[in-house]
Amino acid sequence: MDRTETLPADDAGIARAAALLREGRLVAFPTETVYGLGGDATDDRAVARIFEAKGRPRFNPLIVHLPGLEEAEVVAVFDHRARAVAGAFWPGPLTLVLPLREGAGISPLVTAGLPTVAIRVPAHPVARALLRAAGRPVAAPSANPSGRVSPTRAAHVLDGLAGRIAAVVDGGACAVGVESTILGLDGEPRLLRPGGIPAEALEAALGQPLTTGGSAAKPNAPGQLASHYAPGAMVRLNARAAETGEILVGFGPVKGDLTLSPGGDLVEAAANLFHILREADALAGPQGRIAFAPIPGHGLGRAINDRLSRAAAPRG
Repeated sequence: MDRTETLPADDAGIARAAALLREGRLVAFPTETVYGLGGDATDDRAVARIFEAKGRPRFNPLIVHLPGLEEAEVVAVFDHRARAVAGAFWPGPLTLVLPLREGAGISPLVTAGLPTVAIRVPAHPVARALLRAAGRPVAAPSANPSGRVSPTRAAHVLDGLAGRIAAVVDGGACAVGVESTILGLDGEPRLLRPGGIPAEALEAALGQPLTTGGSAAKPNAPGQLASHYAPGAMVRLNARAAETGEILVGFGPVKGDLTLSPGGDLVEAAANLFHILREADALAGPQGRIAFAPIPGHGLGRAINDRLSRAAAPRG
């Protein structure tokens, strides 16, 4: 088992991380959503190492992270809709699934052999500096063992992947706290995963409602597996009080052992979600149970409920 370096989020740390990526090694780095596990998206062996480190199913596609729209257009085919939403929400927590551009050089492991590619331009300044320094597309799923709770701090990355990856750039806590919204624009606009950009905002920008798409059996974007984001403890949803032996996670008026947001703020709840899920899991223990208070189903609440429903799904 190799030692995983913890690098500062300064010029020297970013230069070291970029050099490791160019060598085909894996580096975790902060984005505004969660920490990503980066590898050179044009290098088959580097991408294979991502799947190996995470224990991730090979049929599950990865998101390619790029520093700007100009670089994104080298990888994917944009139409007027894609340019419009990219102009409105990039850099930021939005992933677009678009037709893969011929000759883009992206490893087929990234796209799971599909004719589409998932791409995003992150807003986090450390991520943007690293992508520019690396000078190549970076495939980056969340930096955690597959199916487990996503990391929003460097310590979370090390908890799950220490010794399996070359380095983590410590850029502090992630501000958004849930993964990016995934919008499919390879046909009619489809919401493939709710996330950091509310679906209502995308519908307003596109001027039409979104359908939903994708499946757990044949995912065409990340985050569609039925059981995902799972802690060791079992999870119960929409609880207004704890049952015997449960750790209750509150929200708003429902008070608990822990709370996502005492004031019922969905932005605060999203930012706290994965960190609180880890805390509750530690308190509950491997044979314990966690109960979550009801979360409203609008705005960022849709993304929070999506993650919680997958955390509560039957385990395979």
